Amino acid sequence: MVIDWSVTQVYNTIMSISTGVGLLLLIRFGSHLSRRKIRQLEGWAMGFAIPGFILTLTGAHMILTWPLSKIGFPFDDIIFGEPSLAFGVMLLAAAILLWRKSNQYIRQNIDLNDSKAISELLLRELPYAIKPLSYFAAAMGLALISIACAGIGFQLFAAPPEEPISGTFANYPWVEAIFMSGLIGITGIGAILLPFMLKDSANPAIRSVVKYCWTIAGVVFILFGAMNYFTHIGLIINTMK
Repeated sequence: MVIDWSVTQVYNTIMSISTGVGLLLLIRFGSHLSRRKIRQLEGWAMGFAIPGFILTLTGAHMILTWPLSKIGFPFDDIIFGEPSLAFGVMLLAAAILLWRKSNQYIRQNIDLNDSKAISELLLRELPYAIKPLSYFAAAMGLALISIACAGIGFQLFAAPPEEPISGTFANYPWVEAIFMSGLIGITGIGAILLPFMLKDSANPAIRSVVKYCWTIAGVVFILFGAMNYFTHIGLIINTMK
């Protein structure tokens, strides 16, 4: 297998890490908020903005140019590009909201280091502020479930044999199909449950399901993305002209 890398790009490495960081930041923010430990909202805003910007930029480029189609995986441009763009835009929206809240509290002479006061205000305001966004998140969650089903049904995600580590399973496509589809699926389950979690009378079990789904997915996305820096570099070396 020979690939002309001068005509395409593969950057789902940083997309994977950014997705994982974004998911874990959401869980961490929620955990701090429930324990009244949120302070200095500008820091959280920047934390969400960085992976949000990366995912928006790379996701938009992927769905507009289809770079993976040039190496024989056009379906991956949909699978990775569209959810990345959607999640990136939502993270940017969260960053803007928190930045505006920070400015609002400054104008109201609220001490941004007073974690109890800041957290109490956010606990009252955020569920209503992000509820409209949660509907889009749930819709994308359904899309992720559909992608997971496609991954299983069509045995997608198998790496070429020239790729180190992942390529070991090239003759067993169902292995990576189950792994990636499961990862995408649990991310989708968390997204689907988000609007229900924001209800005033939300069942605590829903929060627990979202927390565990996104925590597991976040950690795996980061570790898998980090590993892929090695495997993708190896793939490029093994397939260069």
